[in-house]
Amino acid sequence: MVPYEQTRVLIGHDLPLEDRSVRGTLVIGLSQKDLELLDIFEGEDYDRRGVNVHPLSTFVKLSEYPLDDKTLIPSKPPALPATLAPAFRTDTYVYNVYSRLEPDLWSFEDFVTKNARKWYNKQLPDDDVRWAELDEETPRS
Repeated sequence: MVPYEQTRVLIGHDLPLEDRSVRGTLVIGLSQKDLELLDIFEGEDYDRRGVNVHPLSTFVKLSEYPLDDKTLIPSKPPALPATLAPAFRTDTYVYNVYSRLEPDLWSFEDFVTKNARKWYNKQLPDDDVRWAELDEETPRS
């Protein structure tokens, strides 16, 4: 995620609401230790910031959620509803190295096609050599 003000500078024009929105998974119930580990995972290129979010569906316990790929991360999510649910405050990770960004909008469909498997596939053991392959596939500036 990048603040909209910065996106406008990069893109050079205003964007419709759908393009100003970021889809994601809203996770609740994390401990302080969980958040500290997420901070480490996201690294220095991201800041954890408070944002207002509008849930697009009811909350479901992860243990009760169907874990097929199409349900978990649909490549083409439905359009935003005409009326959003009330917002509430939560934290998200905001990218902070604007000089590395291209003046293009992030595509959820591209993310699902090219990168989502790194997060939702079965976790590799720490010593698995395939971690190096994932690192090699990750573009760096």
